[in-house]
Amino acid sequence: MALFVQLLALALALALDPAATLAGPAKSPYQLVLQHSRLRGRQHGPNVCAVQKVIGTNKKYFTNCKQWYQRKICGKSTVISYECCPGYEKVPGEKGCPAALPLSNLYETLGVVGSTTTQLYTDRTEKLRPEMEGPGSFTIFAPSNEAWASLPAEVLDSLVSNVNIELLNALRYHMVGRRVLTDELKHGMTLTSMYQNSDIQIHHYPNGIVTVNCARLLKADHHATNGVVHLIDKVISTVTNNIQQIIEIEDTFETLRAAVAASGLNTMLEGNGQYTLLAPTNEAFEKIPSETLNRILGDPEALRDLLNNHILKSAMCAEAIVAGLSLETLEGTTLEVGCSGDMLTVNGKAIISNKDILATNGVIHYIDELLIPDSDRLFHCIYLSSLSSLQEHISLDLTTPFLADGTPPIDAHTRNLLRNHIIKDQLASKYLYHGQTLETLGGKKLRVFVYRNSLCIENSCIAAHDKRGRYGTLFTMDRVLTPPMGTVMDVLKGDNRFSMLVAAIQSAGLTETLNREGVYTVFAPTNEAFRALPPRERSRLLGDAKELANILKYHVGDEILVSGGIGALVRLKSLQGDKLEVSLKNNVVSVNKEPVAEPDIMATNGVVHVITNVLQPPANRPQERGDELADSALEIFKQASAFSRVRCLLDLHLARAALGPLFGP
Repeated sequence: MALFVQLLALALALALDPAATLAGPAKSPYQLVLQHSRLRGRQHGPNVCAVQKVIGTNKKYFTNCKQWYQRKICGKSTVISYECCPGYEKVPGEKGCPAALPLSNLYETLGVVGSTTTQLYTDRTEKLRPEMEGPGSFTIFAPSNEAWASLPAEVLDSLVSNVNIELLNALRYHMVGRRVLTDELKHGMTLTSMYQNSDIQIHHYPNGIVTVNCARLLKADHHATNGVVHLIDKVISTVTNNIQQIIEIEDTFETLRAAVAASGLNTMLEGNGQYTLLAPTNEAFEKIPSETLNRILGDPEALRDLLNNHILKSAMCAEAIVAGLSLETLEGTTLEVGCSGDMLTVNGKAIISNKDILATNGVIHYIDELLIPDSDRLFHCIYLSSLSSLQEHISLDLTTPFLADGTPPIDAHTRNLLRNHIIKDQLASKYLYHGQTLETLGGKKLRVFVYRNSLCIENSCIAAHDKRGRYGTLFTMDRVLTPPMGTVMDVLKGDNRFSMLVAAIQSAGLTETLNREGVYTVFAPTNEAFRALPPRERSRLLGDAKELANILKYHVGDEILVSGGIGALVRLKSLQGDKLEVSLKNNVVSVNKEPVAEPDIMATNGVVHVITNVLQPPANRPQERGDELADSALEIFKQASAFSRVRCLLDLHLARAALGPLFGP
């Protein structure tokens, strides 16, 4: 009867709360990783966990699915070992770890989990061991033996020289006055320690790693009769300063201190929250040219953009990073934070010189190089180009060959080139339209071409999404822009490779066409292309103005098609009327399956592509003339065959009429 009542009550609860299930609360990331390790180790017996050990170190990790297959931690190879899962032990002669560890008090459990040094220091104090062995409910985050051994000698000396104050206080800071298991350790929470009620910061990351004041949990949830023990990889200390206070007291942040004050971010950095500050040292600021740095420091908004690009939206301890992560900054940009061995990396560079400086509102990592966001990178480009006349609102689309570190020498040619990569208005690519004209600081006119799968400015196409900042917009282009330099005829006349083509155009009466305003794509045969024609055919062609004009018009498309707008295949109508088949494969442009020797010579009324053969319209191609003859012969054959069939049927009909009795009905 009692069982029936319990089942009825459970059914009623489920009916009243459809979200309730029999599965219990969701598992934490740590528990999920532990579960995966247990699954990987089950072939070795009950309660066996697979553990990844970084080769050449003592670092061990419970494995998640991704790490299991990659077999790497921070880029370093790992080996798999199989150990008893937390809370279990081996039994001689039996497979796996079938026995639960016997429960004992906190003090004895310290020895079981491998924190005998903590036991030793607990013995040295007069008060703590009786408390750990007595009644109550406590949690202790116990440093491993290696953690104690890695403490600086002066720190350890100060602790052991005053065991009943300094050492006792340090140990009490590792303790909480109640039992706290990992499923209660939530990301960003604080626990009240048993030392002056000081806060302990907890972070529980999606990859299953849990940190306590940025120390990683190595072995968690070891139950004791009077609490629980968690083994951690560092000795932790109290945190009293916020991020702003640390900036103010550290000599290496002198320039950062001034920058934060000028930007107005000091209020945020001393307030509540959980941030990660990738803090540029004085050395990092010194790597930026002084003219550029002074310009940024003198502009509070640009400075705020710069500093926000160094602040992550959540606290990220170094121990939580075991592979590459994409993390968002307050600026809205994304930084790739990863690790290589013991070094942290930002955007693939090992520029973090000091890590895990804990504050009450986050964590600080020192970096030796500024992370310049796109909005402030404009100033770096301004410096490189020495463009003193740059106004506040510009659109910058410098291509990657000129976005290099260091300060290259700027000659007149390079200066003009850079000025013609800068548009006088701040633009966004989504508002650009086909046929639009843009004016550069160098006074050149650039045209916009919109194709099915690309957006191009002259010969160069936009290769990435806009990067918009206060002072302009960055367009990443796929090649260096070349503004048009005269009409198509000007381009051809100015290049010795086309002297025979120019003469042919003049003979055919097409000079005016290729000099006037228009939108042409010209496939320009070189002198070698004309010389490759059979002498008799060349003489006949050059001597017949009408046929020559027909051939040359077949080389001219009636719209502008740059190589970046081709895609797989484009059928381009020629001035002659037939279509040209233009394709792009492996970055090689072809017309009618013949490769283009040099694409994208821009003209004010079109674009010139250099070819090394003379194109033949379909009606002039020998193969196609043969096909036409074959088609005519086939048609005659079909007609003849049809006539023969009719004649045969007629003869058969007459025979049947004459010999009907022999054939029957």
